[in-house]
Amino acid sequence: MELHILIDGTRDLGGQLYRQLSEAIRSGRLTDGQQLPPSRLLASQLGLSRKTVSDVYDRLGYEKLLVGKVGVGSFVQTPHASPQRRHASTPLASAQRIARWEATPTPLRRASQEEPARYAFIGGRATPSHFPQDEWRACMLHALRQGGQARGRYGPVAGLPSLRAAIAGHAAFSRGIHCTEEQVLVTSGAQQALHLLALTLLEPGDTVAVEEPGYPVARAVFASQGARVVGIEVDEDGLIVGQIPDGTRLIYVTPAHQFPLGMPMSMARRHALLERAHQLGAIIIEDDYDSAFRYEGRPEDSLQSMDRYGIVAHVGSFSKIMLPELRLGYAVLPQAIVAAVETVKYLSDCHTASLGQHALAKFIGDGHLLRHIRRCHDIYAGRRERLQHWFNGPLAPWFRLVPASAGFHVAALAQAPLDIAELLRRARLADVSLYALSGFYHGTARHAGLFLGYGAIDKLDIDTALTLVLVILQEIAPLPVNVAASRVANDSAP
Repeated sequence: MELHILIDGTRDLGGQLYRQLSEAIRSGRLTDGQQLPPSRLLASQLGLSRKTVSDVYDRLGYEKLLVGKVGVGSFVQTPHASPQRRHASTPLASAQRIARWEATPTPLRRASQEEPARYAFIGGRATPSHFPQDEWRACMLHALRQGGQARGRYGPVAGLPSLRAAIAGHAAFSRGIHCTEEQVLVTSGAQQALHLLALTLLEPGDTVAVEEPGYPVARAVFASQGARVVGIEVDEDGLIVGQIPDGTRLIYVTPAHQFPLGMPMSMARRHALLERAHQLGAIIIEDDYDSAFRYEGRPEDSLQSMDRYGIVAHVGSFSKIMLPELRLGYAVLPQAIVAAVETVKYLSDCHTASLGQHALAKFIGDGHLLRHIRRCHDIYAGRRERLQHWFNGPLAPWFRLVPASAGFHVAALAQAPLDIAELLRRARLADVSLYALSGFYHGTARHAGLFLGYGAIDKLDIDTALTLVLVILQEIAPLPVNVAASRVANDSAP
């Protein structure tokens, strides 16, 4: 690749070359340690004599902007205090729009990118060591061979037919989904699926109903399209359907495992939701983010499998089951919106990267995904049992677990007034990452408590971490003498 130097005319050739190289080094465009082309090559590229280029290199070397290494070449040596290049401040016609995007909240972004503590109860993450690396590597090699047959061409907008068919079969087997592979849209994670649906279905001012508390990223996605986002309260049966306002165009729910509280939506409430959406002509987005892991009770139908009206878009992700960095998800779309969403997908990114799609289709088809889910189920079940032991035992005076039969997070509600921020601060000093429920409320939090993910923390580490948490709680919120005595008696009972 040629070095970007422009020579104008035939006068002061050395001066032109010197000024451009000096400015590029001082401004940081050429970075410290970067090698410049040999003088003979640069002279040939610019149509200059080799002596002219060599004289400029010598001058830059004298000014300590270049350092020459015999037999190797000339390398940039950036000054210690390089002035930053200043850009003219031009008033932009889109300044207000830019300011709105800059002010748009990006919930959970900091938690997902920060370095976790030694003991982290972070949600949405699996333990990388349990991922079947050898099987995935074999699938990636298979993908490389498949990709060679279509190299140099863009892939199908909706996803590779082999992966769409594999997803349709997996969703039918595990969640009872009724669909054809033509209804499956492959996406770069569930978040892109939400964005594509928002772009397709919403105009500024449209009303969207979301759970409160709920997934803050979904709320932010809908609000970014100018929608009026209305929080609908949840109770022990899930979303309170009677609160959905007239004129609602889109309804976002997590019925299998409410995010973040964890309870499933009751069957009666599901039927009521479908009827209300049908009455409104609204699309329901069913976010099925972690329902693959169920620990008790009978499996419940997905909302999509109960849909008689063609109004449920079922969104799933492989980030929670496998690894977040794979960035692969899907949406099973109502037939009425398939073509429109595919158009939006095409305009958004043309298609999801094909290499990972080939690998995932092979991974599912060879049975590796189901085996991985079964292995992780046993691991997560053990971690869940340890959390139940602690919150139903030593931590019970301070917190109560919300019953949850699926997923890999639980919510613990504070039993008495408690300074959650101080608990989180002290826990972090003890190398324990805890997360507050308040972050999932758009308004004032109705319940103080903790959101506890157990996908990324080992079973034995849970005991160590919660022992530290117990000590902190005893310091910041000591129990009355009679309660403490009762707890000791209960803990020591056979």
